[in-house]
Amino acid sequence: MKEGVHPEYREVVFLDQQTGNTFISRSTLNSRETMEVDGKTYPLFKCDVTSESHPFYTGAQTRIVETGRVEKFRARFARTAGTVRKN
Repeated sequence: MKEGVHPEYREVVFLDQQTGNTFISRSTLNSRETMEVDGKTYPLFKCDVTSESHPFYTGAQTRIVETGRVEKFRARFARTAGTVRKN
């Protein structure tokens, strides 16, 4: 590879701001902030959403959908709950 053309590929700490979980991965991103993990200093990248906090991965999305279905059912049949049919 040519020298000075490619960005530096190094280990970076990713911090999920919603859950506080951290994980180390390799990346070329630059950051002014650093974080010390196990006695070693890494560049820090703060993530708004990761697989630890995203509703699709945590299953919260299905609970929201189910809640909406139950509420629709109750709203639809609440009108007919107290009525009696005449024959």
